[in-house]
Amino acid sequence: MFFKTDNLSFYYEKYGSNKQVILILPGWGNTRSTFNYLIDYLKNYYTIYILDYPGFGNSSIPNKTLTVYDYADIIYKFIISENIKPIVLAHSFGGRIISILIGKYKLKINKLILIDVAGIKRFSFKIFLKQKLYKSLKFIINLLPLKKKYFYYKKLINYFSSSDYQNIPNSMKDTFKNIINEDLRKYYKLIDCDTLIIWGEKDLDTPLKDAYYLRNHINNSGLIIYQNGNHFSYLNNPVLTKKIIEKFIN
Repeated sequence: MFFKTDNLSFYYEKYGSNKQVILILPGWGNTRSTFNYLIDYLKNYYTIYILDYPGFGNSSIPNKTLTVYDYADIIYKFIISENIKPIVLAHSFGGRIISILIGKYKLKINKLILIDVAGIKRFSFKIFLKQKLYKSLKFIINLLPLKKKYFYYKKLINYFSSSDYQNIPNSMKDTFKNIINEDLRKYYKLIDCDTLIIWGEKDLDTPLKDAYYLRNHINNSGLIIYQNGNHFSYLNNPVLTKKIIEKFIN
């Protein structure tokens, strides 16, 4: 099924027909399918909504550069149109969305599950130096002949950029830059519902210190850390994840 508004649209799926609703906000990219095992279990007890963000999966690529607020806006309109007050499960990029929906839009939800979420941006001297080096090398490469310029620029991108950046269409790259440069701590601090935080101890994309930050700034929150877990901690131990989520909801 598709939801359309304001020249944006996204594909979503709905499972089950129970009174209690769970909305799953997956991470950036084509990660909807990583929740299939969880949906197969939860759909017996809840109504489940899950989506492909504009630009990924079955959703079309937007014809303009977006911000994280554009994504939040269309999902807010979707929730209102469905007339639901869901339990929200958010992973990675999904955390950016729900922080805005609660902090800026004042959306009321039943409970919140945050898994290795993104959106906490801090100054890093290491990243600062890396950006300076990238810009300097890019300037030098632009002075080279056209054939060499393309060859070395490609190497530069492969070395300095993340896999997320490399794997998206060129038309989405400015959107990606907009999103990762947004610090959403001010919205995370405004979350006021019961919140479960699940994190991988060895998450390299969103470090464990972010989990402790959220635990310390979100009232009525609890933190569970998966030893040796990575950024997809819910996949590292799927059976345990199902039990933890069910226990938290009930």
